[in-house]
Amino acid sequence: MAPLWLLFFSLLFSLPAIAQQGTVVGHVATTDSHSAIGVGVGMKGTSMGATTDSEGNYKIANVRPGTYQIIVQQIGLEPQEQQITVVANQTTRANFTLRESATKLQEVVVQGTKNQFKADLPSATLRSNTPLLETPQNIQVITEGLIRGQQSFDMSEAVARNVSGVTAQEHWGNYTRLNMRGARIAPFRNGMNVESTWGPLSEDMSFVERIEFVKGPAGFMLANGDPAGFYNIVTKKPTGINRQSVGFTFGSFNTYRATADLDGTLTTDGKLQYRLNVMGQLKDSWRDYEYNNRYSIAPVLKYKFSDRTSLTAEYTHQYSRMSAIGSAYVFSARGYEDLPRNFTIADPDLEPSDMHDNSAFLIFEHQLNNDWKLTAQAAYFRYNQVGSSLWVNSVAQNGDMRRTTSIWDAQNDSKFGQVYLNGTVKTGIITHRILGGLDYGNKEYLADWNQYFELDQDKPFNIYNPVYGFAEGGAPVFDRSKPLRERAGGNVLAQRYGAVYVQDELGFFENKLRLTLAGRYTSATTEQYGASVKNEKFSPRVGLSASLSSNTSLYALYDQAFIPQLGALRSGESVKPITGNNMEAGFKRDWLNGRFNTTVSVYQITKNNQLVADPNSDPGQNFSLQLGQTRTQGVELDVRGELTKGLNLMVNYAYTDSEITKDTDASRIGLKVSGYAEHVTNSWLTYTLQRGPLQGLGFSGGYQWQINRFPWFVADGTPGGLPDYFRLDGGLNYQFKKVSIGLIVNNLLDTNLYSGSPYDFDYNGSMDGYYWQTEAPRNYRVSIGYKF
Repeated sequence: MAPLWLLFFSLLFSLPAIAQQGTVVGHVATTDSHSAIGVGVGMKGTSMGATTDSEGNYKIANVRPGTYQIIVQQIGLEPQEQQITVVANQTTRANFTLRESATKLQEVVVQGTKNQFKADLPSATLRSNTPLLETPQNIQVITEGLIRGQQSFDMSEAVARNVSGVTAQEHWGNYTRLNMRGARIAPFRNGMNVESTWGPLSEDMSFVERIEFVKGPAGFMLANGDPAGFYNIVTKKPTGINRQSVGFTFGSFNTYRATADLDGTLTTDGKLQYRLNVMGQLKDSWRDYEYNNRYSIAPVLKYKFSDRTSLTAEYTHQYSRMSAIGSAYVFSARGYEDLPRNFTIADPDLEPSDMHDNSAFLIFEHQLNNDWKLTAQAAYFRYNQVGSSLWVNSVAQNGDMRRTTSIWDAQNDSKFGQVYLNGTVKTGIITHRILGGLDYGNKEYLADWNQYFELDQDKPFNIYNPVYGFAEGGAPVFDRSKPLRERAGGNVLAQRYGAVYVQDELGFFENKLRLTLAGRYTSATTEQYGASVKNEKFSPRVGLSASLSSNTSLYALYDQAFIPQLGALRSGESVKPITGNNMEAGFKRDWLNGRFNTTVSVYQITKNNQLVADPNSDPGQNFSLQLGQTRTQGVELDVRGELTKGLNLMVNYAYTDSEITKDTDASRIGLKVSGYAEHVTNSWLTYTLQRGPLQGLGFSGGYQWQINRFPWFVADGTPGGLPDYFRLDGGLNYQFKKVSIGLIVNNLLDTNLYSGSPYDFDYNGSMDGYYWQTEAPRNYRVSIGYKF
């Protein structure tokens, strides 16, 4: 990586003296006083422009002093112009009021050429006001349009394909595990770290506005989490525009799904706004006796006391009823693909598993003045699970298997509080973007895994001649007469943390050169299986970003990590926290008047005390191995945006190398760390006809390709034997006024896709079997939508 670092610094310090420049900002509204969202704002005679955000605001930076014509335009609307004079070192404001109602505007924006794949700004929940182009870190945003076009139902499906290097690892069905940069990344929701050992319940896409993947520690956000990064689910909020939509989807495996999105105002002055998203779903599987039926309801209320102050209350309830947890796994002593894709170890007599996932947010925002904003938010999460897990004790060469089932009742309670302040000040010729605040979190996960039964004591279950159903005694019955906390005993995982942080982004040469200095002090107490440990750490962050032009930037970053860990070692010793650092450099560029973006980054993450699954441990015992030090390094490329009217492209590539660099066992040094693919590349392309008799007809397609995969359950160098992974998907869609119809066909080539690992059934250190999870064969979904 040395040549790239040398290139970065040589370009940085060879920058000529940059002319002083100004900034243009403004707000676009409609005649009925609503914010105009998704409207293009441009400067005549230049390639500079912006698109209004969810509040109707826009910003055009790095403008040379002079007189310009600002134009607001959208296909189907009458354009408006305004003359402005830009002064060096100053911000010029230009506001517009469109002659259309918010409802009419929304119809025009939907039928126009709004960029479906690219975002320019982070969400407010990431706390930073810095545009993504200027941020000294690789942050990728999956937009609602991209999610909708791929017909993804929840986070456990193909959402991860849209970001370089992200892979969905094996799952138990109730939560999503995503890996990036060689490790599992933490799930956030609206800026809150909601990660637990098993959870939260996979978010349904019906209430999701966007998903932000933050690569690297991001010390200004994290009180805990892997230095590989995290993903942030941003939920839908009221827009102040009265609009409603409903949708219905049906498809393979008896899939039926209905959604409704209601958005609008409850008062004539528009101050009280609402958003309501509801979803109901019935879905079977390509495997017998496997299903996942869900519903969700997500109401949001927002009251705007004034243009500067608002209070938002949000509640989300998700429910899932699924077959026994773990029924997606398949086992054999002979190797992968030994059984047909529809084979299952599940049984129709086993009871279902039920999950209730509840979350509530209260968000207060106050614009103190034009330069400073205060945000305070609190959240409460409660997850309840009543169910069982399915696993295997042994499987012989002739196919005789002994299945086991354990109770898996669980509860997860989490409380969060955040207060932070964003502001901009100037000291002489230096501009400061200030961020500072406090974080608090209290998480507790408890579970009853203590009741255990062997299902095939009288007669083995033979995988080559399976007979389902139990004898006269029926399926095992678990004892739930006592409260869960009493039944859980020592199976409690908890963490309490508090943190204070401050960040200053210093802008030099009219913000052409930006130096980020930040620090976070974190105190965390972690409890695991009866043991308790307290850790404290100060974590610095240094970033450097330089704008070579208004659409091109280079950056470098150094960020330290501090992550208390939950886990158990076979030796009984306490698990140490992960400490380490991330070094990263990158190049970002917007093309085609800002419609298209490319990001290239290189990184190296060094982690001490890395935990991986213990391959010699019964999964029910939850033992891990603690490695001395690991190093993960790689290169990432993300390309996304609108190439021309109606043609949108997303393509990415990542090279990842993760290995053990220090260990008490010298024979392990140099072995690969489990849970990643060395090469990962994905794409998604959409094209919609813009004119002619078939106007509104669209085509879409893309692939997922993973090369040289390392199973996440193997950490001792045992070859995984997993083949490369290639999946091709495609679809058609048609938009006619308020009606939309879409068809997606997944796994077009009908490839046998799976992930898994060698497995030690005897727990003696020798791999004597295999386990894996198959993906669906070729399947389809048809969706019909209507906007009111």
